[in-house]
Amino acid sequence: NAPFSGIVNVERSRVQRDGSIVHFKTIRDIARDTRGRIHNESRTLVPASSTEPPKLVSIHLYDPQTRISTFLDAQERTFSTQTVNHPPSTAPPALSYGSPTGAGLPQNEFTKEEDLGIHDIEGLAVRGVREIQTVPADNKGTGKEIAITDEYWYSDELRLNMLVKHEDPRTGQQTVTVTRVNRSEPKPATFEIPGDYKVADETPERQRTSD
Repeated sequence: NAPFSGIVNVERSRVQRDGSIVHFKTIRDIARDTRGRIHNESRTLVPASSTEPPKLVSIHLYDPQTRISTFLDAQERTFSTQTVNHPPSTAPPALSYGSPTGAGLPQNEFTKEEDLGIHDIEGLAVRGVREIQTVPADNKGTGKEIAITDEYWYSDELRLNMLVKHEDPRTGQQTVTVTRVNRSEPKPATFEIPGDYKVADETPERQRTSD
């Protein structure tokens, strides 16, 4: 009973072996209807300076009422389905609203969690949580400790993380932001397999060759 559609913007930076940093971006459509069915795209990463739209790779559809999970291969125009034995919980996280697992980090001398308060994103009230995990210097052999930071901004109304940030000095940064939120009911076709898609051939390569 919380339908919406929106655009996910992803910005990612990667630390190369020579210490240089390269920047990428992508976007993808997401949607959920009143029944709880979801539509989630996957697209290629492109250079941050690119003006070309990221290529659609796949689409994930899920129906919580039937527990059928469907993966569409946009390149081959095929699909495969499976029934989920243990469907994901629809209840909001209990401990850390910002954490996808709801459990947060194990609290010890190397981890801490900060409540960032309530802010507004896309007209929705979101609660922010920052989780910081410190890797001691003696574990790295570099003489410097490393701080890995994750930040989540969770909407109780949509039951969705509207903004997620991850930063690791060793590998780079990633920011995922939900934008252009539309609270109206998405079109039914959004959650259906297109008519021109065929069932994927999942026969093992060895068997196909021998046949």
